[in-house]
Amino acid sequence: MDAYTPNKSDRFTFGLWTVGNPGRDPFGPETRVPMRPTYIVQKLAECGAYGVNLHDNDLIPFGASAAQRDSIVREFKGALEDNGMVVPMATTNLFSHPVFKDGSFSSNDPKVRAFALRKTMDAIDLGVELGAKIYVFWGGREGTEADACRDPRSAIARTRDAMDYLCEYVKDQRYELRFALEAKPNEPRGDIYFPTTGHMLHFISTLAHPEMVGVNPEVAHENMSGLSFVHAVAQAMECAKLFHIDLNAQKIGRYDQDLRFGSEDVRQAFLLVRLLEGTLGGAPYTGPLHFDSHAYRTEDEAGVWDFARGSMRTYKILKAKAKRFDADPEVRALIAEQKDAALDPLLSGYTREKSAKLRGAVLDPEELGRKGLSYEKLDQLMMEHLLGVRG
Repeated sequence: MDAYTPNKSDRFTFGLWTVGNPGRDPFGPETRVPMRPTYIVQKLAECGAYGVNLHDNDLIPFGASAAQRDSIVREFKGALEDNGMVVPMATTNLFSHPVFKDGSFSSNDPKVRAFALRKTMDAIDLGVELGAKIYVFWGGREGTEADACRDPRSAIARTRDAMDYLCEYVKDQRYELRFALEAKPNEPRGDIYFPTTGHMLHFISTLAHPEMVGVNPEVAHENMSGLSFVHAVAQAMECAKLFHIDLNAQKIGRYDQDLRFGSEDVRQAFLLVRLLEGTLGGAPYTGPLHFDSHAYRTEDEAGVWDFARGSMRTYKILKAKAKRFDADPEVRALIAEQKDAALDPLLSGYTREKSAKLRGAVLDPEELGRKGLSYEKLDQLMMEHLLGVRG
């Protein structure tokens, strides 16, 4: 054991579908034997994880009877208790079954929308029974290939109706549960509605109960379209809507790869951990740190647990590096907030008097334009911390 060995106080979680991924892909079948949910709980606990998350059908097979459901839940609860594990988040599978081939909440067919609502309410009940406080919605089939099939405004309105309905259901049941919406630009649909975290944040502002709903950004989903995940997370944190987060890695422009956290673009992974941990001085994120990724298809079961431990270790290593980076005197000098006693009071809270003073301030754009900012030096300092030759 060393300083980077994960433990439950780190708040690391995995989904049953992540470490339980058997290696299937569109071009080939499983390369690993599927594992029982109770066994996954045991092994994750041994790896130092804090909790395990699930879709409804990760635990309860589609179409199981009430008696089968209760038996499975009872056994799973026993495994959680025996291994000191929790279920911080749950979600619904609204994408695998053929009934959802053209969406769930946004489907043109009211029978499909009704089934999706009923399935989600049942899954919310399951999540709450297992102790979940966060419920994630990923609209994997909420999109199109043939855009002429519906007015996109209808899809937005139907999704809003579903979210308002489910918020009321949670309130009526008196559940202590918050919703987190997960964006993705495409795959498995050609285009998915609400493709980015920014789209989701605006959508939330149109809901009947926006206070109950936040976002669950995922590294891969923002990176697929070439956007900065760090900026998306920062926007969510700035408006107090980061309810949950999915950590993984992704090469820009590729299919959704769900790679081990930090295995691609270490710079962005570092900056993300720095933001989440608040080492620069901002308020940190204090929720679960969920790894929504899976081991390479090349791996056997031993490789799966190497993947899980590696995901958590990388986060802890980057956390330690972020602390050292932001404590570095040279770094602190370069990023120190600039103060101007005369101008600072004029830059917020408009009044006519402030506007007049601002117009009269002596500001030389030519001089300001010539001033170097030393960002090359700052970036090199960051690289040296990452490469282990500084701090």
